[in-house]
Amino acid sequence: MKDGKFLTMGIETSCDETAIAILADGRTVLSNVISSQIDIFKNYGGVVPEIASRHHLENINGVLDQSLEEAGVTLDDIDLIGVTHGPGLVGALLMGVSTAKALAFAKDIPLVGAHHLMSHISANFIEYPELEPPFMALITSGGHTEIVKVSEYNKCEILGGTRDDAVGEAYDKVARVLGLGYPGGPKIDKIAKEGNPEAIHFKRVYLEKDSYDFSFSGLKTAVLNYINTEKQAGREINRADVAASFQEAVMDVITEKAVEAVKASGMKKLALAGGVAANSRLREKLAELCEKEGIQLYRPHPALCTDNGAMVACAAYYKYKNGETDGLDLDASPSLPL
Repeated sequence: MKDGKFLTMGIETSCDETAIAILADGRTVLSNVISSQIDIFKNYGGVVPEIASRHHLENINGVLDQSLEEAGVTLDDIDLIGVTHGPGLVGALLMGVSTAKALAFAKDIPLVGAHHLMSHISANFIEYPELEPPFMALITSGGHTEIVKVSEYNKCEILGGTRDDAVGEAYDKVARVLGLGYPGGPKIDKIAKEGNPEAIHFKRVYLEKDSYDFSFSGLKTAVLNYINTEKQAGREINRADVAASFQEAVMDVITEKAVEAVKASGMKKLALAGGVAANSRLREKLAELCEKEGIQLYRPHPALCTDNGAMVACAAYYKYKNGETDGLDLDASPSLPL
């Protein structure tokens, strides 16, 4: 506690970002430090779990010190420690969980394990102080694509999810085939602005009627087949057109299903969450559809869409306010269900 404010530290190490943030009263960011490993994994074309874990170990103390310094506080001022304990890469998760438990034990601070996806949803509470449940959320990231009904701060229900590739996975794979490199999401989003989204028609996969599930493996294969066909025919491939057409096919399905879910629920509020929520076309297209349907759209700043400690601190704060805490037996749970 400092100046009458309840201070929560959030620790995030579920994949390749080492991130620690400090929040006042659950929603005000005092510091939000992120050490990314993107440049390391560009040469690998994706995250290598063992390497990610080692870099978390190397980075976490420095990130901790910087976060405390930027917030202008010490560990003695911290009232609660929240940490992502799943889902994610088990070795990476253990780095954060071990650090959180050590700090909680050394300073006798309450500890709360946060769900990674609930944390992404909670980023909206930081960006929009007026937002409260219930609302619908669209989670789009490297490993997840879900439509989630958020009924309370710590209670939600998955209405639909991916049956194969998550949207972020599809982006990475298509980017690799196009020779754009890693990470695929930002690369495709950037080059797509130079292309024609109607140049190539890729089939939109909506699955069964009234289903909120997603499937992107067929679309990914269609892009690969198109590129192979054009190469065999000796025709030049316009990468910007392919990227734009692929992205439009993805966004048509995602945005339409999300809006339909909101309309069916009658809640009139839709929140974006996850790394792909920073995609400019997704934000633009959803804004157009939501305005047309009279739905209030919540879009966190791109810095809050990627993995960060602030969202973890927020999620942990509301679990703590609900009377939920964890002991020093808290463990990493790589497949933790929402």
